[in-house]
Amino acid sequence: MSQKDKLVIFDTTLRDGEQSPGASMNKEDKLEIARQLEKMRVDVIEAGFAIASPGDFEAVKLVADNIKDSTICSLSRAMDKDIQAAGDAIKGANSGRIHTFIATSPLHMKHKLQMPPEQVIEQAVRSVKFARNLCDDVEFSCEDAGRSEIDFMCKIIEQVIDAGARTINIPDTVGYNMPDQYANTIKQLIERVPNSDKAIFSVHCHNDLGLAVANSLAAVQLGARQVECTINGLGERAGNASLEEIVMAVKTRGDYFNVEADIDTSHIVPTSQLVSKVTNFPVQPNKAIVGDNAFAHESGIHQDGVLKHRETYEIMRAEDVGWANNKMVLGKHSGRNAFKSHLAELGHKFNNNDELKEAFVAFKKLADEKHDILDDDLLSLVKH
Repeated sequence: MSQKDKLVIFDTTLRDGEQSPGASMNKEDKLEIARQLEKMRVDVIEAGFAIASPGDFEAVKLVADNIKDSTICSLSRAMDKDIQAAGDAIKGANSGRIHTFIATSPLHMKHKLQMPPEQVIEQAVRSVKFARNLCDDVEFSCEDAGRSEIDFMCKIIEQVIDAGARTINIPDTVGYNMPDQYANTIKQLIERVPNSDKAIFSVHCHNDLGLAVANSLAAVQLGARQVECTINGLGERAGNASLEEIVMAVKTRGDYFNVEADIDTSHIVPTSQLVSKVTNFPVQPNKAIVGDNAFAHESGIHQDGVLKHRETYEIMRAEDVGWANNKMVLGKHSGRNAFKSHLAELGHKFNNNDELKEAFVAFKKLADEKHDILDDDLLSLVKH
């Protein structure tokens, strides 16, 4: 069997995640989350936007000085003062990266930058060269790539790779693309840029249409080898591609993907809970992987199946992502098998089928009246 390519996991919870309105973090919060990401073996941690504020600079510096096993990255616009600030902030890192970007869509170039395309290329090339003087590891992003013209992107990417960029990021900044369209953009860029073999192509997808993870994974299938993502899918507007979903999709569907991520998945749930606590953003109960209900079963048919053979309704083990175990939620949809198993865990054994049947009827009646069935409620049903 051929060896799988490595998929670089680039976490931007501390930078793009923090840009969620109301989610700002102080430098101690950022370091605490960065330590969790390091335990998880995340390849690259984007610790912030050094030029944004003195506090952001200090936070990037603190993370760079303390985290040893992950590459620490700072974002910068394609401007000398931004790049210098990023370089200064990551100086203490074991492994540092400067991530510089400029908009490449006609809309952004005309209305935001107010620069002609040739000038955008010149500024991008100059910025990458300047960044390379400060740091060997430079990433370049075409902001709003999802709405950029492919011919123009081919031109600018070829020149920034020549200038020394080693990672090329193609962000769907406004979450506009569809999976096949976005993946085809990545494929075309890799095929058409003459020196594309000298860089890793990266994806950074926003979730405005709920497609960030789908777009990212579709692009991985057609050649992207770095995914930029966040814990709990945190990020501006509707958020970013969710790290836990990307990693577990690749791990669970090893038959489908020709890549592997070197992530210790047992730290996923604790990291999710830490980010939720620090930002005060609750995780929705039905959120994939990290939601409270992700491994919970209330339907009787599902409970019976899982109790007989776990894989009937579970494609992952709850323990593999950091949950203690799966959950059998007892409610009006629950079946007799789950009811009996749960009472056995509470120390109650039924003497015969009639006793079980009688208690189960009483339980169903209670479940129709009461939303949350507690263990005390169950025990009071079976006490004579």
